[in-house]
Amino acid sequence: MIETVKDTVRQLLETDEIKGFLGLAEKHGHVAPHLFQQGDSLDNMVLGDRKRPGDSRYPLNKYLINIHRAYPEEVFGVLVRGCDDRGLQTLYTWNQLDPKKVVTVGIACPQELAEACECAEPFPDTFVAGEKAEPVKNNSVAEVDALVLSEKFSYWMDEFVKCIKCYGCSNICPMCFCNDCSLKCDDLVKRGELPPEIPVFHHTRAMHMVGRCIDCGLCEEACPSNIPLRTLYKKVNSIMEEQFDFKTGVQRGKRSPLNTIEAVEGKE
Repeated sequence: MIETVKDTVRQLLETDEIKGFLGLAEKHGHVAPHLFQQGDSLDNMVLGDRKRPGDSRYPLNKYLINIHRAYPEEVFGVLVRGCDDRGLQTLYTWNQLDPKKVVTVGIACPQELAEACECAEPFPDTFVAGEKAEPVKNNSVAEVDALVLSEKFSYWMDEFVKCIKCYGCSNICPMCFCNDCSLKCDDLVKRGELPPEIPVFHHTRAMHMVGRCIDCGLCEEACPSNIPLRTLYKKVNSIMEEQFDFKTGVQRGKRSPLNTIEAVEGKE
C-alpha cells in the first residue's frame, strides 16, 4: 500500500500539481509529520503503521491549516484516512481551508483499526490504496447508555475528576481552530487545582464540539488520565444524528444545523 501512495505523491510533486505533501516520515526510529517537497526522497515515507495499524497518528489537517495560512496561494497535498477526510470536509464548511488548495491522497484503514476505533466510516470518500473495512457499531456508548441516570452521572463525574488540565485534548484536536480558546479561561478552569473544583471542563468542551467532532479519537489517545473521551463524543455525535440527521463531515458542504441561520419566511 505504501508504494502506491509514494507513486501518487511522486507524480503530484513532479507535475507541480502540489507545492508539497503533508504526510508521515520515519527518522531515527520515530514517526512524525513531514512536508515532502519536489526533489525530496520518499524512502522514509510511512503510513503510521508500526506494531499495529494506526499506531502513529497525528492531526495532519491541523498542521495543514497553519501551512495554508503561511502560503495561501499554494496547493498542498495531504494524507487522509476516513476521519481525516471528514475533518477536511468540516474545515471547508468553516472556511478554515480552501478545497481548491487541497489535494488528498486517501488510504483505507484496516479492519483491526476500524474495530479499535468503532469507526462507522473507516475509509475516505476516495482513496488510492487499501481495501474498505467493514463499519463497526458503537458498543462503548451502548454500555454507558444501559446505566440508569444516577449511574451515568456518577460514571462521568468519576472520569472527569481525573482531568489534570493539560489541554492535550484540545491541543491535538484537528477541529479546534479558534484563535482564542474560551475553555482555557482561568475563570472556568484554574491551573494548579487538583482535582478540579468543578470538574465540568470536558462536559463544556463536548457541548462546544457539537457538530464539529469527526470521531478521530486523537483526544483520547492524548489524554494522560485515560478519560474515555471518544465515548463521550460518540454519544454527542449519536444525538446529532438521531435528532438532526446530521453526521459531521459526511454530508459534504453541510454545516451543523446548530451552527446555521435559517431565513425566516417572509423576511429577507
